[in-house]
Amino acid sequence: MNSIKQLAGQTLVYGMGTIIPRVLNYALLTPFYSRIFSLREYGVVTEIYAYMAILLILLTYGMETAYFRFTALGEYNKDKVYFSSLISLLTTSLGFIFLAFLFSDSIADFLQYSGNRDYIIMFSLIVGIDAFSALPFARLRIENKIYKFAMIKIINVLVIVGIATAFLYFIPRQIDKTPHSVLTNIYSAEIGIGYVFIANLCGSFVSLLLLLPQILKTRFVFSKTILKKILKYALPLLIAGLAGVVIETFDKASLKFLLPNREIALEQLGIYGANFKIAVLMGLFIQMFRYAAEPFFFSKAKDKNARHLYARVLNYFVLFCLLIFLFINFNINVFKHLVPEQYWVGLNVVPIILAAFVFYGIFVNLSIWYKLNDLTRYGAVITFIGASLTLIINIVFVPLYGYTASAWAHFISYFVMIIVSYLWGRKIYKVSYDLRKITIYIILTFLIYLIISKITFSSLFVELVLGNSILLIFFIAIYFLEIRNRLTEYVK
Repeated sequence: MNSIKQLAGQTLVYGMGTIIPRVLNYALLTPFYSRIFSLREYGVVTEIYAYMAILLILLTYGMETAYFRFTALGEYNKDKVYFSSLISLLTTSLGFIFLAFLFSDSIADFLQYSGNRDYIIMFSLIVGIDAFSALPFARLRIENKIYKFAMIKIINVLVIVGIATAFLYFIPRQIDKTPHSVLTNIYSAEIGIGYVFIANLCGSFVSLLLLLPQILKTRFVFSKTILKKILKYALPLLIAGLAGVVIETFDKASLKFLLPNREIALEQLGIYGANFKIAVLMGLFIQMFRYAAEPFFFSKAKDKNARHLYARVLNYFVLFCLLIFLFINFNINVFKHLVPEQYWVGLNVVPIILAAFVFYGIFVNLSIWYKLNDLTRYGAVITFIGASLTLIINIVFVPLYGYTASAWAHFISYFVMIIVSYLWGRKIYKVSYDLRKITIYIILTFLIYLIISKITFSSLFVELVLGNSILLIFFIAIYFLEIRNRLTEYVK
């Protein structure tokens, strides 16, 4: 139990670096952007950030997980592993930025943003800096410098929020009041949504500056031999990462190509993107769990009770995800006010995406079997299966059912991936997960949600009181069931 408490504590602290920034992002920027931009403009922002996610996976090419693998198990010199990996990321990031600058016009034309070369330049700089920064952040995690990690992440978002709101709201209004203000020298209305990317670029640059001590404090010892081994381990993770990002972002990147009318497609993308962000509140928990869990799993790999520990972690993880699932759905009429009313037509995708995130979190836990055993190629195959399903479902059904089909693509892909991963993993690195209990909890949760969602309430107050009362009862029941199980294990 002490190990699980340790993981829970680290997850909470990493939450400071993920939840607080994302809360600032969603509580401030999502309502702000969705109100200040048209549906079409918000669709553009959603699409470009989808491309950024794809490129980040490509440019980090599994180096974070590889770094944990080659550092935590103590087989190689830590400084050589770190510096060799850092040089590799620096080289590829600079190469990407150079190519993006060189072909920015052609890229803008291909993405149907002709005349917006500046978008390409800015997001290439953001991606390049963030990709390079990934390894210093990983080092903070493996050294348990979680408070510094959290501080830098929070500062990053504060910079983005400050610059975005200044240039998209306060400065334009001040110029309207005083047209000859000195602010006209630093502001141009023509830049428009470009200020979103300028704000992000400033945030990424500030993070890089704050990480410089972490980057420079290591011994400059490069090992070509170690780098080759790292890259051999990481390459399948790159393939898995690319397949994973297809699952995560293909819908947003392709919607305007799958729907017949481009302008309507961008509006639909704006609606889908805004509602997806409500569901991503579940993704925040999974992200902070991943930050803590990956180095934690590797550090416990040699313990004799490691497999039992992994099983217990999954059990508690699923329970917490299900509580989040019910909390958001039972309070959806509160959460929907994060975005303007014209976006509410897409609220039907929120429970689907939330359920998909539950499955994704389970897959994150199950993936430990191939990471620990240097079988990352298996992870690539599993994620490729999920990506293939995503492509097929989106291409076939989006023209018929719109973005709702994209939401179901997430759900189905992750569900299939956990089945394949479990069946494959038990043959190589068997962990006795309590599948019966986990399945019962998941089915019970979904049934509770379906029943409550069919009830018509007389008022929002009644809906919130009933929904959250059921949530509280559910939580208490689970708590006492788990307490009883722990006591039973102790007696045995």
